[in-house]
Amino acid sequence: MTVQPSSRPRVGRSSGVGRLLITVYAILALGAAGRSVVQIIERFDTAPLAFTLSAIAALVYIVATIALIAPGPVWNRVAWIAIGFEAVGVIVVGALSIAMPELFPEATVWSVFGKGYLFIPLVLPWLGLWWLASVRASERVAATSGAV
Repeated sequence: MTVQPSSRPRVGRSSGVGRLLITVYAILALGAAGRSVVQIIERFDTAPLAFTLSAIAALVYIVATIALIAPGPVWNRVAWIAIGFEAVGVIVVGALSIAMPELFPEATVWSVFGKGYLFIPLVLPWLGLWWLASVRASERVAATSGAV
């Protein structure tokens, strides 16, 4: 029995829109990491919560970038977790930075829902979750049609 290749292209997390998401995540990872390292080294005592949250955001962006690139079900799960955490983080930190600004004497990546980053941190996780769901749906269709 000869296995015929599928005429339907296989959709992966790092193809199509995924490439754009990976690029944006990588840029945010570099920006957030650089910013948080400088802030922590130069003046951590002025805003320890804000700078720690910026470092956490940078770590989340790094993990999400890697998870979107790396193949396999484990990395798919890591992508869901990282991007889901990011979505919750930007909402919680954004709301707290408005409701309790005294907690944030200096801005974080997620302050005011990512205002300092053109609100990209607010929009990006929702696009990422949508993309992961789209890839999952296309993989299910391919599996049920025998085109895996």
